[in-house]
Amino acid sequence: MRAVGLLLLLLALCGSGAQGELQETETTKTTTADIWAEMSLLRDMVEELNAYVDLLQRENSELQTRLSSSESKIETLMSLETRLTATESKTSDLETENADLQTRLSSSESKIEMLERENAVQAADLMSLETRLTATESKTSDLETENAVQAADLMSLETRLTATESKTSDLETENAVQAADLMSLETRLTATMNRTSDLETENAERKVAFYTGLTDSGHVGPFNTDTTLKYSKVFTNIGDAYNPSTGFFTAPVRGVYYFQFTICGGQKGWMGLQVFKNNQRIMWNGEIKEEVGEEYMTNSVVLELMAGDQIHLVLPWGYTLWDSSKNYNTFSGSLLFTL
Repeated sequence: MRAVGLLLLLLALCGSGAQGELQETETTKTTTADIWAEMSLLRDMVEELNAYVDLLQRENSELQTRLSSSESKIETLMSLETRLTATESKTSDLETENADLQTRLSSSESKIEMLERENAVQAADLMSLETRLTATESKTSDLETENAVQAADLMSLETRLTATESKTSDLETENAVQAADLMSLETRLTATMNRTSDLETENAERKVAFYTGLTDSGHVGPFNTDTTLKYSKVFTNIGDAYNPSTGFFTAPVRGVYYFQFTICGGQKGWMGLQVFKNNQRIMWNGEIKEEVGEEYMTNSVVLELMAGDQIHLVLPWGYTLWDSSKNYNTFSGSLLFTL
């Protein structure tokens, strides 16, 4: 503002000089001395203005420098604001993280306290373990001494074991020979036992004999059809070849068999019976009684039977027999020899 005022003053002075010159031209009343005085005054004013302009230029240069510095500072401030914003955001994150860290720190401190208590217990246990270790080391030393003694005994035992192993090998060889002989003996023994079993079975089959009585009921018959007699009173039945439920004898093995029967009649009429081999009639014995009273008849037969052949006695239709507890009617048989 000061520089602007000086410029306005200079222009005013110049205008004033121009008007003076016009007045001098017009009126020619102004003297040369006055002109020179005014020029001198103007020169001084110009010099002062030049000095003032220099001063203004220096101030302007300083102002430009300060402006550049201010602009640089403004840019720096803007950068700082940006960084401040980022810093504030980061600070917020850090505050959040700090809160989390404080929580974790509290948990860690609690865990540290727990670990310290555990360490105290472990320290006590460690002391106990050290005591036990000392005892163990002492015992280990004793065991090492004992092991040295046992090592010497072991050497002696190894020597004895070597001798025993050698003897065992010899015994194994001998046992192998004996095992082979034993296998042979076992084979022979098995064959012998099988043969013995067969012979026992055969001998059991060869022991066949039976003796039976007919009934205690008195009169038997007459019937209107031929009827198989079932001798229900079994006195002997070696080999179980006779079946009292059916009245049939079944040959267990092939052989020659001997059969005998006795019959008794007690009233008038026909008395007798028939002998059947399977479904073949091989004998018929019978007679007619003229009087009432006991009358007997006995007969026998020798038959060659195959295993499974059956023998049974049949009362013909119209015939009668008499029996009681005295066993007047009997049926017996036995194996004479096998074929």
